[in-house]
Amino acid sequence: MAKNITSPETDFARWYQDVIREAELADSAPVRGCMVIRPYGYAIWELMQRDLDGRFKATGHTNAYFPLFIPQSFIQKEAQHVEGFSPELAVVTHAGGKQLEEPLVVRPTSETIINHMFSKWIGSYRDLPMLLNQWANVVRWELRPRAFLRTTEFLWQEGHTAHATEQEAREETMRMLGVYSDFMREMAAVPVIPGVKTEKERFAGAVDTYTIEAMMGNGWALQGGTSHYLGTNFARVFETTFLDRDNQRQFVHQSSWGVSTRLVGALIMAHGDANGLRLPPRLAPVQVVIIPIGMQDPRASQVMEASEAMAKELLSMGVRASVDSRDNMSPGFKFNHWEVRGVPLRIEIGPRDLDAGHATLAQRNRKEKFTLPLAELTGKIPALLNGIHDQMLKEATDFREGRTFDVDTFDEFKRLIPEKPGFYRVWWDGSREDENRIQEETSATVRCIPLEQPGGEGECFMTGRKTSTRAILARAY
Repeated sequence: MAKNITSPETDFARWYQDVIREAELADSAPVRGCMVIRPYGYAIWELMQRDLDGRFKATGHTNAYFPLFIPQSFIQKEAQHVEGFSPELAVVTHAGGKQLEEPLVVRPTSETIINHMFSKWIGSYRDLPMLLNQWANVVRWELRPRAFLRTTEFLWQEGHTAHATEQEAREETMRMLGVYSDFMREMAAVPVIPGVKTEKERFAGAVDTYTIEAMMGNGWALQGGTSHYLGTNFARVFETTFLDRDNQRQFVHQSSWGVSTRLVGALIMAHGDANGLRLPPRLAPVQVVIIPIGMQDPRASQVMEASEAMAKELLSMGVRASVDSRDNMSPGFKFNHWEVRGVPLRIEIGPRDLDAGHATLAQRNRKEKFTLPLAELTGKIPALLNGIHDQMLKEATDFREGRTFDVDTFDEFKRLIPEKPGFYRVWWDGSREDENRIQEETSATVRCIPLEQPGGEGECFMTGRKTSTRAILARAY
């Protein structure tokens, strides 16, 4: 266990903060609830952004940018929307040395201002579908901040689309939920449960909200991303209409969807251990670090030459490799430095390795070291990195399955969850009042109703009514 990192078994919340500090991911800002994302943390976000942006464009979306400031009257137009966001709004009332005629809301999300523009840009069915995304920052005044997970200002992307029919908009909603699920599995090595939110947990102004729920290392849930079918709710208040093929005026049907920098927090909590970060290779800023050994040896220059040549070849193959050539630090210090930062693969090479014609390798997700011949080493690295990804995904999946429980009654759930945090599968036919009771008495919530249902029928664990619906409950970030 790293010296300056609390054991996750002892205090998971403290461990999380320690890892962020020691891995130099972020720091506190002068404004309460805000954070400064440090270069290493931002590099992880950039890799996420790059991959997701490619996936969005591959599904026909283009990027745009909308203003940070939104007229307060826009927010107030959609009743559910304003009710849902009012407690979190930051409002500008003065600017340029005088009071504004109309207060401006600092962007909490952009449905309103984007609909205002859609109503100008969309005239007929020929303008549809309109598929936009923006990468931006948003502000939601946070009373209980936690770096990456809940901050007053955070970075995200928000997709907004307009369609001629409900069917097309619903297909888009589910398509983007699938994009998020694929990203989490293929890039983050985190398994997720796609599902629909209950009415209580639904996005303010949406008809239906879909989510991907991931399990963190302490058994708590984290909502990784959401995709919303908005129906015509925003279109009606902003008069976002089009002329259909019969020259009849119709309201557009819409979707919106987003993920944020909380995904960096998900990586920390899903994969990290007592020694710090463990990054999945595809989202690691440095995938391979090369540590030259024996820098006081007469052959040190040969070791450095071999290290630099290895890094150059790996870089030419698209592998993010780096040589730690700092001469004022011991190999042990360097090992710890990169272990805390979660680098997936470390290569150690010294004079004896040159003599033997091999190098020593250490995977961040495994304890044992192994050797590979120098002549074959670089060619094997891509497969090794893919193997690390697969191992981490399997480990996270096995962990989730081992922390998933079936319960039949609320009393059983109340008894188990304090000692066994995890995902609880229950038969569900409850109400908003039932959800409020669950949260008040256990601090857990209905995370989602999974899209994949097991079939069959049972009795709702709260009401006793017959139901064919299963839900997932958990404590969550």
